[in-house]
Amino acid sequence: MTLTGKLLIGARDVPGSEGTMKALNPATNQLIEPDFALGGVADVDRAATLADEAFDVYSHTSLAKRAAFLDSIADNLDKVRQALAARAALETGVPEAQLEGEAIKAATQFRQFADVVRRGRFLQLAIDPAQPDRQPRPRMDHRLQKIALGPVAIFGASNFPIAYSVAGGDTASALAAGATVILKAHNAHPGASEIQARAIRDAVQAHGLPEGVFSMVRGGGNAIGEALVDHPLIKAVTFTGSERGGMALYRRAQLRPDPILVFTEMTSINPTFILPHAQAEKGALIGDGFVERMLVNVGQACLKPALLIAIDGPGFEAMRAAMIKRVNETLARPMLTPGIHAAYLNGLGQIEDAGARRIAEGSPASAALHGASALLEVDGAQFLSETLLAEEVFGPAALLVKVRNEAEMLAVARSLRGQLSAAMHLEVEDLPLAQRLLPVLERRTGRIVVNAFAHPQEVTFATVHGGPFPATSDSRFTSVGMTSIERFLRPVAYQGFPQALLPEVLRDANPLALPRLIDGV
Repeated sequence: MTLTGKLLIGARDVPGSEGTMKALNPATNQLIEPDFALGGVADVDRAATLADEAFDVYSHTSLAKRAAFLDSIADNLDKVRQALAARAALETGVPEAQLEGEAIKAATQFRQFADVVRRGRFLQLAIDPAQPDRQPRPRMDHRLQKIALGPVAIFGASNFPIAYSVAGGDTASALAAGATVILKAHNAHPGASEIQARAIRDAVQAHGLPEGVFSMVRGGGNAIGEALVDHPLIKAVTFTGSERGGMALYRRAQLRPDPILVFTEMTSINPTFILPHAQAEKGALIGDGFVERMLVNVGQACLKPALLIAIDGPGFEAMRAAMIKRVNETLARPMLTPGIHAAYLNGLGQIEDAGARRIAEGSPASAALHGASALLEVDGAQFLSETLLAEEVFGPAALLVKVRNEAEMLAVARSLRGQLSAAMHLEVEDLPLAQRLLPVLERRTGRIVVNAFAHPQEVTFATVHGGPFPATSDSRFTSVGMTSIERFLRPVAYQGFPQALLPEVLRDANPLALPRLIDGV
């Protein structure tokens, strides 16, 4: 597939106004052709104007037409899967076979959201019929549906170049809601981003939709992202990345004359609690499995289990030995970007300075951007006294916390900030402790896993990928799963409307046979 390196603003390929960049192959630390255009404020303005012009038409398309559009994006992603995976592998160092799986997941998400649209439950339709004879005052007819917020800006993620990037769940759920999308591509994988963007744009054109339904921009610094957040036509923003970056965008959005919603996914260490009877019976198995999941994607996953809390008792040493063995046998592999690699080394140094002891390390890095794995250890008292030990280290490292007893385990749990997930490994005999631990975890995460690890995660109606700050900026929503569509919706009530003026989905005839709440039933 030939890459042009241009911005995709509506139907046009735009050369950009702020110079060019090349992708970097982290496995070789070499730049890759071609040049990719960098845009600026004027490019954002053009994309936002087109998105706003397209919104009224696109948000009022029939559910059938919108679902067919989403299915077409999935079909287009299937057609380019091999080329997409090959280019993404060059730009990330991730194995090509793994990226083909990620492309399949991306296409699947679009098909899942097409099904969500056809079912129409996301509209949350409600009808309270008129009661003209009610006393002391008659009630007018009231009807409600959810509609899209407006044009939204989506920041592509760095660590999953397909499934959570241009053709990721944020884009799929926003388009399913009826929002128009401006996608800020991540500079770590510009070629993969262009392939995905063209798959989406081709579907826009094939379905005769307004060109502003989707645009992709790219920038060399913070200016283009700030321009997206500042633009008065943008009504919501999604961001996946560091707490520092996410909060900068969040605060900026609140300073607008009309503050807007910013849905961030930022930082999480996904604590795993090993309860005593589970530890005694299968401590080694749990320890080995924990490290295996920690090392996925060279530790560059938002759901990486990074913190293991266990009581110093039966099974602890076997678990610890299994973790050390697995880490020591791990080969260093390329990390995604120079920035992530540098932050990983810096983060390791900081938690060691805070008192963590390195008890295992994988093979040393053999290339500039390779990340060597590490296992560190502290006792419970140290962990509770030094908040820096609870900070995320994004990469192939984990921290083992050895606590003295159940009370100290609960204290560690209470000390944690908001998390995307938490896990407990337990046997039936551990249920009394689990019941004490559960409400502590419920207050600190959006997803609790029993007898498994935080990663991987299914994409379903029951999926929650969110949690209290700083895991996200709004714990009421999930960024993964079918209910992630709710981020881009708001309610509108229609009072006293004649049937002919009502949206089709709220008319008495209910021609699409959609689920509706009528007088509360």
